[in-house]
Amino acid sequence: MERSKIVAVVTGAISILLAIAYLILVQLLDYRDMKPAPISQLSLQQVVVATYSHKDENLL
Repeated sequence: MERSKIVAVVTGAISILLAIAYLILVQLLDYRDMKPAPISQLSLQQVVVATYSHKDENLL
């Protein structure tokens, strides 16, 4: 085999291994159970912004 063909095969193999490793990593991260933060850990400012409505504009 010529040197350029060997380099191409090795590069392709490395690329395929990286792609498989990436897919496994994504699956592992996606498999985790993501739970929302408890309400007690939200700051007061976040709660106020979440409850603001257009009816309150006259109060400002």
